Amino acid sequence: MELDDLLNAMDRTAANVAKLEDVWRRAETFIPTGPARGSHPEYDDLRRAWSDLLAGLPEIDGWTITAGLPDIDEIGAIFVDCFEIDVPPLEAYEVGEQPSKDLAEYRYRLNRARRRAARQRLDELTSTIDVLLAALLADVARDSSTKLEGPETEKIRAAVDEIERLLGDTAERKGRWSDLRRHLRFSEGHDWYDIAELDWPSVRSDIEASALADSDPLPVPAVDLGQAAAGSLTGAATIALPWDRLDDGGFERLLYDLLRSFPEHENVQWLMQTRAPDRGRDLSLDRVLRDGTGGVRNERVIVQAKHWRSRSVRPTDVSDTVATVKLWEPPLVRGLIIATTGRFTADAVSWAEKHNETGASPLIELWPDSRLETLLAQKPHIAAGHGLR
Repeated sequence: MELDDLLNAMDRTAANVAKLEDVWRRAETFIPTGPARGSHPEYDDLRRAWSDLLAGLPEIDGWTITAGLPDIDEIGAIFVDCFEIDVPPLEAYEVGEQPSKDLAEYRYRLNRARRRAARQRLDELTSTIDVLLAALLADVARDSSTKLEGPETEKIRAAVDEIERLLGDTAERKGRWSDLRRHLRFSEGHDWYDIAELDWPSVRSDIEASALADSDPLPVPAVDLGQAAAGSLTGAATIALPWDRLDDGGFERLLYDLLRSFPEHENVQWLMQTRAPDRGRDLSLDRVLRDGTGGVRNERVIVQAKHWRSRSVRPTDVSDTVATVKLWEPPLVRGLIIATTGRFTADAVSWAEKHNETGASPLIELWPDSRLETLLAQKPHIAAGHGLR
């Protein structure tokens, strides 16, 4: 099925859900809250409308709403019976609340299905915008008032439009969406710098958060964990991880989740497409440092991901990365983390140690696979969420 056809079907389904919610808002006022008998012509019409609209709700993972609106005469009769025998009318309340519960369940499933459908295309579009922005601003002065128009700007606008279409109403928009639209419209050189440095990173965070909102469970064996834990267990625990299961983008996403899990890290975000020509500003964060006197200081840290399994990181790889740090400022970069799923050569470690001894910025932290495996052993849910457990 074509993605656009599926999205159109989901849009129509969402419209049907909205119609059902409107019917329920009007019908809910007729639901008895105490002993009563009889029905009402308007409520009967609303029950018929509800039944007609249910035909517009396709199954999602094998489930859809099938129950009609409750019979208000029957609900009233339950209240009467409970009143006569002096028991709480719990059944009456449960029957009266069921349509609301069904609507909430269906909308949740619909939003989850839309996120699934959009995830891969959103990844493609965000990477496209990353590359186009870098290319567009390569030869543009920061304070330029020249209006930029051309294939790159049109592709960026089209990508933003498609992202809006893919997200629909499933994403919470906390970022600078309105600023992004305004700067895209003005399109002068300085506007594009605002887009690249302010608007797009915040919007990209919303997109990433939407993709990460999926709550599908991870597969687990059909076993009673308590009974298994009480039995005789063999073997030993290991922190080693199957890094080959990840591609470059998957490794960056793992790092993103890991870095966000530390309370001293704020504003964690992606900065450049994976395998970008300048070797990428993969992730950045603000590290909050607190001392015993109550003082607080923020340091900007760049995190470069190297999903290298075939060779170790060499001194030139480290020194080249440090040399490009100035290109990533302002603001000043205080720390540089180089994280790899492989190893660092002894010379690379020695080079980083000598650099740090000089006190020059940035302070280099080397995270080989063993360091990552130790950190993830303390946060096993993150490794499991990326298929490494």
